[in-house]
Amino acid sequence: MEKWTPRHEAPEPLEGPVVATITIGTGIWFLLFLVQLPFYGWFDDHGHLWWLWTCAAGAGLGLFGTWYVRRRDEAIKRHAAERAERPGA
Repeated sequence: MEKWTPRHEAPEPLEGPVVATITIGTGIWFLLFLVQLPFYGWFDDHGHLWWLWTCAAGAGLGLFGTWYVRRRDEAIKRHAAERAERPGA
């Protein structure tokens, strides 16, 4: 039996505190980067330097994600306000 058939519709996307979620995740990545930074030499000696840079990349991508979802939320609110202003919409 197939899971996706024409009789099954896709569920509605979940909306929640997206900005807060992304911001908290970014903070965790940055905190992990800061905690590992004093051990740079150990990571380098043992071939695990990528752990440090993974945390830095997670923080950097999280900053981009925060910027992106804030702009998305603003656009959604602006679109809703425009639709509310138009009669018969």
